[in-house]
Amino acid sequence: MFEFELLGKSGNARLGIIKTKHGKIETPIFMPVGTQGAVKAVTKDQLLSTKPQIILGNTYHLYLRPGLDVLKKFGGLHKFINWDLPILTDSGGFQVFSLAKEKNVKGKHKTEVILTDEGVKFKSHLDGSWHFFTPEFVIEIQKIIGSDIIMPLDVCPPYPVSHGTAKDAVDKTIRWLVRSKNTERLEHQALFGIIQGSTYQDLRKESALKTVELELDGYAIGGLSVGEPTTFLYEMTEVVTDIIDEDKPRYLMGVGTPENIVECVDRGVDMFDCVMPTRNARNGTLFTTYGRLNIKAAKYKLSEDPIDPECDCYTCKNFSRGYLRHLFNAEEITGMTLATIHNLRFYSKLMENIRISIKNNDFQKFKYNFYKKYGNGNGS
Repeated sequence: MFEFELLGKSGNARLGIIKTKHGKIETPIFMPVGTQGAVKAVTKDQLLSTKPQIILGNTYHLYLRPGLDVLKKFGGLHKFINWDLPILTDSGGFQVFSLAKEKNVKGKHKTEVILTDEGVKFKSHLDGSWHFFTPEFVIEIQKIIGSDIIMPLDVCPPYPVSHGTAKDAVDKTIRWLVRSKNTERLEHQALFGIIQGSTYQDLRKESALKTVELELDGYAIGGLSVGEPTTFLYEMTEVVTDIIDEDKPRYLMGVGTPENIVECVDRGVDMFDCVMPTRNARNGTLFTTYGRLNIKAAKYKLSEDPIDPECDCYTCKNFSRGYLRHLFNAEEITGMTLATIHNLRFYSKLMENIRISIKNNDFQKFKYNFYKKYGNGNGS
């Protein structure tokens, strides 16, 4: 039930379509993050108004809460959250390591991760209970979730990391990927391989070549946007996209800013996800055609202008910058909701315009005009 068709190119930028059980996805695409079965601060109808084609959930979080018993009872995540469009689920490997590190740093409670050849043993960040993820179990969890695109358990090293540690992560990720591929999944579920290697070109090439050899449904670039300089993000993306087959979708995990997306589309990436539009919205940072703006700033107190005069979202059609500023300064939850609606629509509209430019074979013109407007960075 999963197919990818490459419809055209403009330089290295690619136009395509992914077909899944729950609908078609036009690429390049940005996927809003609904980690625990909900995109934060918006209802389903509000989310749909921003015109998403697919959302992302997280295996680690859904496994811990609501739990497999609940997901089984409701017949999977689609039915549980009443969502008819495609869903991609991350394996949760990144969260196992990153949340453990985060809790240790913040000192909230003791956490621990034990990495073995069989899998990873970890303590829940919720209650400290022990759990064990193997590549096979992670696929089993995603069978219960019922997502359309599933990710294998991988080892995502932090940045910076030694070449030796990054090499070990690549080797273990490949071994686990073989086991994941050999684990039965639902007929409609597409399995993507995750390419690791940190910021080392030789390891990225090795990981990409070995992953592509397994002939999977698609390929993801992992382990970037974890604190490395942006130059490495672009360099490693180029290394990998030069190796991945043209007839398979390419997914850059956890990326990113509007600039990151434009640059990585230019390097042949098809799929993106990131918490940035929703998280920034809840903090009062809004993305506009003319750059970011901090809606809490005093200069917007009397502004009758919409957030973005070129945006067609519900927020921009109905409310002023002055009103949004008031909501945030009064700590009204409605402000977070309206800001989230806008940021999500900004991202989906950005992808729409990118797809149009590739179809017209003038992506470089689009990129030039994007930076000409967005590059001033003051949102005005």
